[in-house]
Amino acid sequence: MQRIPRIDEANAPAKTAGLLATVRKQMGGVPNIIGTMAQSSAALTGFIGLSGALAGGTFGNAEREQIALAVAGANRCDYCASAHSMLGGNAGLAAEEIDRNLQGRSADPRMQAALRFASRIVTTRGQVTDDDLAAVRAAGFEDGQVVEILANTVLNIFTNYLNHAAATEIDFPVVLTGAATAA
Repeated sequence: MQRIPRIDEANAPAKTAGLLATVRKQMGGVPNIIGTMAQSSAALTGFIGLSGALAGGTFGNAEREQIALAVAGANRCDYCASAHSMLGGNAGLAAEEIDRNLQGRSADPRMQAALRFASRIVTTRGQVTDDDLAAVRAAGFEDGQVVEILANTVLNIFTNYLNHAAATEIDFPVVLTGAATAA
């Protein structure tokens, strides 16, 4: 049972109701994570703002989904693994690549470096080493992109932790992280 419930959209404060209406229009519905996050309009506003800002960054939708999958796998977040598996497929990722991404891996060497770095951010709680930074830079990522990998990782850590704390009911085709491990 979900420990922090979705907000009742019919009784949501005006600001929250407006945000949820925007999400509903863009996504065709309000996923449980967004309905739960809406318990705090400040948290929802921040999430939407950072998500939108990162969508305008240097990484495409598929690459952002790959980072989200790696973070979900590293944090064993079944809700995010489920959501981002579907969204990653919609962004053009093959099922085999999605499975690799959940394990912090990619068939593409450059993306592999990005996912390894994202996984290191998770496992070291941000205390990455000089070698970690050197490896992601050696794969061709400039410092601005390194910061974007970090920002995408942190955004997904927030959603993973929210789902863990809230026990958010999965409303996507279920993908279980099981024994997925960060590379």
